[in-house]
Amino acid sequence: MPHTTGHSRTRLGHRAWWVAAVTATTIVVAGAFSTMPGILQGPLQRDFHWSRGSIGLAASVNMVLYGLTAPFAAALMDRFGIRRIVLTALGAVAGGALLTTVMDAAWQFTLFWGLLVGLGTGSLSMTFATTVANRWFTERRGLVTGILSSAGVLGQMVFLPALSWTIDHYDWRPALVTLALAALATALLVRLALSDHPADSGRRPYGSPVFVPKPAPVPGAARRALRVLREAAHTTPFWLLAAAFAVCGASTNGIMWTHFAPAAHDHGMPVTTASTLLALIGVFNVFGTVAAGWLTDRFDARRLLAVVFTLRGLLLVTLPLIMSAAVTPPMMAFVVLFGLLDLATVPPVIALCRRFYGDDSAIVFGWTSAAHQVGAALASFLGGVARDVFATYDPVWVVLGGACAAAALLALTVRRAGPRVVAAPLPDRKAVAARGARC
Repeated sequence: MPHTTGHSRTRLGHRAWWVAAVTATTIVVAGAFSTMPGILQGPLQRDFHWSRGSIGLAASVNMVLYGLTAPFAAALMDRFGIRRIVLTALGAVAGGALLTTVMDAAWQFTLFWGLLVGLGTGSLSMTFATTVANRWFTERRGLVTGILSSAGVLGQMVFLPALSWTIDHYDWRPALVTLALAALATALLVRLALSDHPADSGRRPYGSPVFVPKPAPVPGAARRALRVLREAAHTTPFWLLAAAFAVCGASTNGIMWTHFAPAAHDHGMPVTTASTLLALIGVFNVFGTVAAGWLTDRFDARRLLAVVFTLRGLLLVTLPLIMSAAVTPPMMAFVVLFGLLDLATVPPVIALCRRFYGDDSAIVFGWTSAAHQVGAALASFLGGVARDVFATYDPVWVVLGGACAAAALLALTVRRAGPRVVAAPLPDRKAVAARGARC
């Protein structure tokens, strides 16, 4: 009989926190893959004489697929379970990394890194974190989504100095093999410790006063993801959030994680030093995102979003003025502040999706994440093109700073965009299954 009185606990605490820890570990490893295009630019140009634009194209394909995969992955987790989808995704990123070590043409980089790694990391994105938080937590959801959201950038930053050192001392292929082995080791941990739902072990979600039965699998995952998109696309809040989140992607993943190290190197800073600064951004990112989750539980999410965008825009505009060959106090201040703001947009956006779209919020957030990655992809590609054309990244920082100011205004209009949208109730899952619906 399932346990239905009190919180089921082991000696070390509620099971939900252990599931969150495994989820965070997986997202950390997946996040490490996002750092590679930036530190591979120099070695790939040296070995293959490819342009920055062609290298940036592979990164752009990766980012677009990262975003487009997310809503379908969320629906597939409802169909086949979290663990199966996560194991498949980890296999894809490991395979993509290993195949990249034997490539000899730019299109192969786009195929192996852009396609395989993009699909895999997209399945391990923030929608994965949202699904786990929604299933396992009733209380502390904002805090948990903040922690899990920070894990991706933490992975980028934790691995970045080690990967840069490996490339400097042993070339770029051993660095990719290291990532592949990390993904495979994480797959073993997931297989042993990640559970799909609290009811699998007779537990309640954390903070729930009642036992929540495990819902039946939802057939038609692809159709459901598209149906949710179609319904959300008829609402104004969706487009406002998607547009703001596209700017978020452009001003973080798109430009910082692909072009910050090359931009710093243009000013005479060693790539290893620039990578270390990015790692420090990741450290402060953890504090900033967790704090944003805590604040989202207590304050108006749209105003919090506007404040974050405003401050981020100011930082980006000042970056050309403080970039130099040495690590100066202004540069360190930028690193600390940008780290605190980097993913602080995620908890309030997740909260707004949950408020407006209810049970479909994870999939809706997946579609807004797709917009995030489209923005990131455009910034990654156009940032490289701008560097080729202008021989400097300075115009890029200024343009993105202005875009952040526009995103802050969009965030403030979300509540005024119309009445609260109530998600249509999901069809009875057993009835749907009985009709023979299939993916």
